[in-house]
Amino acid sequence: MSVQHSYNESDIQVLEGLEPVRKRPGMYIGSTDSRGLHHLVTEVVDNSIDEALAGFCTDIDVEITKDGAIKVKDNGRGIPTGIIPSEGKSAVEVVLTKLHAGGKFGSGGYKVSGGLHGVGVSCVNALSEWLEVEVRQNGRVYKQIFNRGVPQRDLAVVGESDETGTTITFYPDDTIFETLEFNYDTLKARLRELAYLNKGLKIRITDSRVDPIKSELFCYEGGIVSFVESLNKSKETVFPEVIYFDKNYTETVKNVTDTYEAEIAFQYNDSYSETILSFANNINTEEGGTHLEGFKFAISKCINDYGKKQGLIKDSEKLSGEDTREGLTAVISVKLGNPQFEGQTKTKLGNSVVRSIVSKAIVDGFGTYLEEHPKEAKELIMKTLTAQRAREAARNARELARRKSPLETTTLPGKLADCTDKEAKYCEIYLVEGDSAGGTAKQGRDRRFQAILPLRGKILNVEKARLHRVLENEEIKAMITAFGCGIHQDYDESKLRYDRIICMTDADVDGSHIRILMLTFFFRYMRPLIENGHVYIAQPPLYKVKTGKKEEYFYDDESLNAYLDSLDRKGYEIQRYKGLGEMNAEQLWETTMDPARRTLLKVTMEDAIEADSIISTLMGEDAELRRQFIEENAKLVEELDV
Repeated sequence: MSVQHSYNESDIQVLEGLEPVRKRPGMYIGSTDSRGLHHLVTEVVDNSIDEALAGFCTDIDVEITKDGAIKVKDNGRGIPTGIIPSEGKSAVEVVLTKLHAGGKFGSGGYKVSGGLHGVGVSCVNALSEWLEVEVRQNGRVYKQIFNRGVPQRDLAVVGESDETGTTITFYPDDTIFETLEFNYDTLKARLRELAYLNKGLKIRITDSRVDPIKSELFCYEGGIVSFVESLNKSKETVFPEVIYFDKNYTETVKNVTDTYEAEIAFQYNDSYSETILSFANNINTEEGGTHLEGFKFAISKCINDYGKKQGLIKDSEKLSGEDTREGLTAVISVKLGNPQFEGQTKTKLGNSVVRSIVSKAIVDGFGTYLEEHPKEAKELIMKTLTAQRAREAARNARELARRKSPLETTTLPGKLADCTDKEAKYCEIYLVEGDSAGGTAKQGRDRRFQAILPLRGKILNVEKARLHRVLENEEIKAMITAFGCGIHQDYDESKLRYDRIICMTDADVDGSHIRILMLTFFFRYMRPLIENGHVYIAQPPLYKVKTGKKEEYFYDDESLNAYLDSLDRKGYEIQRYKGLGEMNAEQLWETTMDPARRTLLKVTMEDAIEADSIISTLMGEDAELRRQFIEENAKLVEELDV
């Protein structure tokens, strides 16, 4: 029997004030996981950056306080403190409690702003257990406190000051977020990025949770030129200097005249991958947009036009965009009055006029540069022609490696022990070091959902090889074919045959090296695997302790020593595992492969720029930089097992 429910006006719910944010936080900050938590800081800092763009702020301090709150202080003009007649409340309270309230909608407050939608700081207020705002303005200090977005008292004068600016301190609401733990390195990466994008702006980050307190200051007088130099520090460059343009244009769209700034810095290096970062009003447009499209089109046009003019490229030939961007490192930063972003998290720019503006800046500037630097220009053309030939050679290899359908098992590598379940979301594949351990893993697995692919020896270091050599490597071909999703521009996650790709290597130096070679391959050719959380590292035990008939496994020295201290120190045996092959199938299942008992480390990529730099340093050609990196980070390694 069905129950009939009435549906009338009483079922309609009207959410007032900040209620919509607390009801559906994901709509405003993207998610309530660690990414959403850190986005709160970005929203507050962006307001200070807007003050810097307007020319009123030179210093921004971000602190993770001792109790885990976030404190953001700037020396801008301060949020207006006067009463808004229509609201009967101070401007500070309105800004912090009303969605779409701010100085970014008219023409008077800000000409350029990242916080376009005016919901940023009010969202932070709504999603915080408590928030405190302090404004220094007109010789006075004003303060107001909020609990979950609700003001606890009116804005009040609490002191005097000759300074100006705003300080916002907030503690996220644990009923909203999955975690309240701010990651210093995640915040550091974003703040360092902002310092590069705003030349001369001083941004300091401090972590007061640790002893001694950790603090770093970022300030780059070279701006995005320094950014490109930093990205290329571990690579040999083609041009001796970074090519830089800063162009301003005025365009009229639908009878509205706006000013646009296109600031672009780029430099070629001898690597085989491209690194292009795009920003709009200081927002990292991770999904690109019209500014990136205009840049790519113009770079290809300039190189093709110059090559044909000089007789280096035949009239009947044309270099592809991918060929002209091999080894390119670039930062594109555009500023505009009315940016069109996709969603509040602003990951893609949509203004069509920006495409032609960036393209014009490159065609004019880079075209002239090539004419004035014939030696470097010829070297670049030769590099792109070599890239074209290598790409042609790779085409056949890629076709062989690409699987026509994830269900056609006839093309799977012979050494793959596949699982019987064909629904990817339930399946996982172990990449196992060596045939011996691979055989043990095949015996110990649950064949319903666990596939095993043994890898013989160390795979190719893809950081030092072009695509055609990568696709000639047997172990890499086996992985590509087994995964089914393709690589590089052919990557299609809908064809991925396994939800979890698990690297399982020995707990020694060789095992670590094999693991980093695999991760380097994923990062360069299958980056979405990492970005979307498909890559894991297995954690086999380091020790087995046997007391009588009882066996216990331990994964680190700390837990081992704690267990040994609990014993009477008599009658036990310790076995130190150096390789997976030392365990039988039952032990490997019990310790490393059983979902109910195993430990897996998920590989994440919080800072793609830093990851790119580290991989280039550790896996590239510059031995001196590698030695320097190891020396600087050796203190992080408590024990090196050789």
